[in-house]
Amino acid sequence: MIVIEENDPDLYADVLEKNLLRQYDLLTNCIEIGLKQGHTSFDKYTLWALNHTAVTNISQFGGRFREEPIYVGNHIPPHFKDVPDLMDRFISTIHENWFNWKPTELAAYGLWRLNWIHPFIEGNGRTARAICYYLLCARTGILLPGRKIVPERIRDDRQPYYRALRSADQAWHNGNLDISEMEIYLADLLEAQLRDQ
Repeated sequence: MIVIEENDPDLYADVLEKNLLRQYDLLTNCIEIGLKQGHTSFDKYTLWALNHTAVTNISQFGGRFREEPIYVGNHIPPHFKDVPDLMDRFISTIHENWFNWKPTELAAYGLWRLNWIHPFIEGNGRTARAICYYLLCARTGILLPGRKIVPERIRDDRQPYYRALRSADQAWHNGNLDISEMEIYLADLLEAQLRDQ
């Protein structure tokens, strides 16, 4: 059962919004588990579940890594054959730097790198934003308070988000890992969330 945006834009938007609410419920559950079980509870199964929930009834390939090329504006994600290895490295980097990076650094890396790899056919941005928030909360050690959480704030104003992604992409293209612009951006959003309780 799939709803295609071009065929029924209103129903598509409704399904998308309901999926987002379900994804946030699942995300809260994942954060609670992560807080109890520690950093190694972050794995590809969490990613698959969050992606599947985000794209239910709008994509037939939710919760599975892509096995075909995909193009995103000017960004050409890695070849699909490289996705499983890149995702293993992504998760390993999160685990290895859990206690070395600040919560905003970890979240910035997760948000940028998942978007850069673009491991899914659909819902990469929604999944990356959910993972970003998971990392913020789990690394901080609490389910962060606030009426409007960081992923919602990103959705409200995407231009700074896109600029931070492009900045990290350019650094990576030049052979460097530099997520500083993304970290500053997320720190500002988190501060706004915490003020708005």
